[in-house]
Amino acid sequence: MAKKIVHVVGTGTIGEPLIGLLCDFREQLGIDEVTFHKRTPLTTDRSKVVHLIRRGARFATDSKAFDGFRELGLEPEFETHEAIDRASVVIDCTPSGVGQQNKTEYYEKFLHNTLGFIAQGSEFGFGKPYARGVNDKALVPGEDKFIQVVSCNTHNLSVLVNTVALEDGGPDNLVEGRFVCIRRANDISQAGSFVPSPEVGKHKDPKFGTHHARDAWHLFQTLGYDLDLYSSALKINTQYMHTIWFTIVVRNRVTVDDIVDRFKANDRIALTWKKTANLVFSFGRDHGHYGRILNQTVVPHETLAVRETKRGYEVVGFCFTPQDGNALLSSVAAASWFLDPENYERKIQCLSPWFFDEV
Repeated sequence: MAKKIVHVVGTGTIGEPLIGLLCDFREQLGIDEVTFHKRTPLTTDRSKVVHLIRRGARFATDSKAFDGFRELGLEPEFETHEAIDRASVVIDCTPSGVGQQNKTEYYEKFLHNTLGFIAQGSEFGFGKPYARGVNDKALVPGEDKFIQVVSCNTHNLSVLVNTVALEDGGPDNLVEGRFVCIRRANDISQAGSFVPSPEVGKHKDPKFGTHHARDAWHLFQTLGYDLDLYSSALKINTQYMHTIWFTIVVRNRVTVDDIVDRFKANDRIALTWKKTANLVFSFGRDHGHYGRILNQTVVPHETLAVRETKRGYEVVGFCFTPQDGNALLSSVAAASWFLDPENYERKIQCLSPWFFDEV
């Protein structure tokens, strides 16, 4: 039987914790080996590579970078093409646009012996959009070879739409969903792109506003749904967490208590009494897996409100986005699905201790 190998490309905000997560749960997920690719030899990143190797991951890079890494005291085990060729699943966690380039340059040439390729939210069009628990039934074994794990905020608004509207009457119950994504400036692992004050974003998409609603629409389109979704975005000068303000109008009568009960029943939604991002972030730092909350959203339930309008019942509230946590979950789930589509749901339950009912 061939080895089950998961290869992660990139060691940034998503890649680094994903490699560690796969190493820590390798046995439970049925993975024989975890490999990873890092392109550039940097002294600032040496400690990261050393630690990932200590956790059991095997290191690959481009042949032209071998000498640079050896000068840092790091010995690559595989060259780029070799690592991809021997992998069962490849998860691309490179910066925006690089995943599409890698698909054309590398991945499409290795379809003969690789079960599938996964890219992150910025790589729109890479493959079938996916969010764990939202459109799993849209994945087709043997047919879907490329999957795009949607962005962290798209995960958030999608699980809200699914739970508030679709679980009570399907797509016909949703009148519209409107979202304002109040984004943190940059991740604490990033040294650049901080903003000194709130910076509003453009509505680049005439139908959806920003890519968050666009990607959510395409996610639900895999199930045959055509939903009325629209989003706006702005950045604020914090590094803690994204926050979303939402208003979801539904046709069927609903109360705040109904919404809270649905949220409690969904293990991918956490409720909280906290109202500040720093306290939610701190909880993740102290109790999450290497600081990550794997829920798809954290909702301060005291912000929830429902009002009856001429169009239906409007559900309003705020929620926090656990950044890379929800994308990590979907990346692991998609990789597990490629490896074992019949049993992946059972296997990924090893991550359940990092799904919190309350934060």
